[in-house]
Order: sequence, then C-alpha cells, then structure tokens
Amino acid sequence: MRRGIILVALLLLMAQPVSAMEFTAPAVTGEAEAFMPADTESFAEGLWFVIKTAAAKLQPSIAEAAEICFGLIAIVLLTSLLHNFTGAPKRVVSLVSTLGIAALLIKPSNTLIHLGIQTVEEISEYGKLFLPVMTAAMAAQGGVTTATALYTGTAFFNALLTSAVSKIIVPMLCVYLCLSVANNAMGEEVLKNLRNFIKWLMTWSLKIVLYIFSGYMGITGVVSGTADAAAVKAAKITISGAVPVVGGILSDASEAILVSAGIMKNAAGVYGLLAMLAICIGPFIRMGAQYLLLKITSAVCSVFGVKQAVDMINDFSGVMGFLLAMTGTVCLLLLISTVCFMKGVS
Repeated sequence: MRRGIILVALLLLMAQPVSAMEFTAPAVTGEAEAFMPADTESFAEGLWFVIKTAAAKLQPSIAEAAEICFGLIAIVLLTSLLHNFTGAPKRVVSLVSTLGIAALLIKPSNTLIHLGIQTVEEISEYGKLFLPVMTAAMAAQGGVTTATALYTGTAFFNALLTSAVSKIIVPMLCVYLCLSVANNAMGEEVLKNLRNFIKWLMTWSLKIVLYIFSGYMGITGVVSGTADAAAVKAAKITISGAVPVVGGILSDASEAILVSAGIMKNAAGVYGLLAMLAICIGPFIRMGAQYLLLKITSAVCSVFGVKQAVDMINDFSGVMGFLLAMTGTVCLLLLISTVCFMKGVS
C-alpha cells in the first residue's frame, strides 16, 4: 500500500504541462498557388494534381512558342528562296537569315531568361523558409547531428548555386548568345570556339555543384545518421535503467514521441516537395515548350535552309535547354535535401 502511494506521488510530481509541437511548412504564393493541391497528405495524389494542372496550362505555352517558330520557318524559307532564285551570295543570305532569327528570338529568350532567374530566386527563398522547419522536426525526432549537417550543407549549396546563377551563369549565357549571333553572321572559327568553351563551362559548373552536393548529402546522411541512431538508442537504454520502476514505461513513451515527431516531419516534407514542384512546374512548361518547338523548327529548316540559320536556331534552343537545367538543378538540390530529411534517423 505504501509503495503504491509513493508511486502515485512520484508520478504526480513528474507530471508537467505539455503542448504539442507543430511543424508547418510555409505556404506557396503567387502563380504557384494554382498548381498546389488542397490535400497534401498523399504525395502520389498531390503529384497527380500538379501534373493535371500543368497539362491544362500547356496549350497556351505551346501556342505562344508555335507562333514564334512559324515566323522562324518563314524567315529561313524566304532567305533560302532569295539565295536560290536571285543568286544572292551565300554570305549575304547567311547574314540576313541570322539577323532575322536573332531579331525574332531575342525578346522571348530575354523574357524566359528573366523567368528562369525569378524561378531560381523563388525556389531558393522558399528553401530558406522550409529548411528550418525540417531541421527542427528532425532534431525533435532525435536526429540533432543529422539535422545540423543536412541544413548546413543545403543552405551553403543553395546560396552558392543561387549566387552563381544570378552573377555568373546568366551573364555567361548572354555572352554565349552574342557569340552565337556573331559566329553565325560572320563565320569566324575563333568566335565558334569561344562560344563552345562558354557552353562547356556553364554545363560543367552546374554538374560539379550537383555532384559535390549529392556526395556530401550521401556521406553526411550515413555518418551522422548512424551517430544519431546510436545516441537515441543509448538515451533510451539509460532512461530505462536509471529511473526505477517506471524506467521502461518512460523509455516506451519516448519512442512514441519520436515516432510522432517523425510523422509530423514527413507530413511537412510531403507538403514541401509538392510546393517546390508547384513553384517550378509553371516556368518549366513555358521553357520546355519553347525548347521542344525550337528543336522541331530546326529539324524542319534543315531540309531547305542554310546551315548558319539552322545553327542559329539550335543555339537558341540550347539556351532554352540550359535554362531548364539551371532551374532544375536548384529545384533538384532542395528536393534531394528534403528526401534526406524525411529519411530520419536510421
């Protein structure tokens, strides 16, 4: 009887007021709201909603790109007829077709370049708001070391890549376009080599950053995850053995708390994944439609157009492809990081 009274008294002394910890991912704003599903509990259903919404908005982007591509075909066809029926020198035909194509594509390309920069900045800013939520959720689950390492790496590479895109890669992309126009208009081998070098430099800059980041996340996840798992296990064993009578109960309760934290973390992670896709999918549609139709236009023009005109169209399609790669790299970086957070403590 006395032991029962003492046990009840100890339990009353240990009882403390508690409040549930809530991990809420930041909401998306602007055009991305149209792509964000109302129900974010299921990633598969949310992804299907994003895809359906994107497919519904695909037609206007294709129509806009098709109008430009019909204009390109007309320019190449007219300059080709000029060369075949009037006997105009090939150098003059190449110059006229190159300048006509450049005049038609510069404005939409400039618009899409600014759209790419804006998308990179939006996804980066969202990551700055979202990553602390996942970090706190993983720390509450017992993965303090893993959360710190993942957050540090992601924040560093996110800032590095965003800064590189706005200050280095986009200016290099503009130089690439200028060299492309000059090369196709004048036919100088030096300009062609410089253009190819800049393209190689931009491509490998993105690849190297993504390779290093993926390696860092993989190594960090294994090492710190193992350390956190060992620490959680040691803490549960210590609680079970150090607290008389109720040590086992407290140990089981702590495990239930960790599981609950993991569930909340994964719910926030699913929302974050869908939010990032919602931010990127709209610009991807516009840039992807332009890229695809420029490739088709290049193939059509290669049948009757001069080589310089076809190369010019290919260079502009390459710019669209690089914009896709640029925004995709930033988005993929945060997606990989979110998945690593969702894995939790091993």
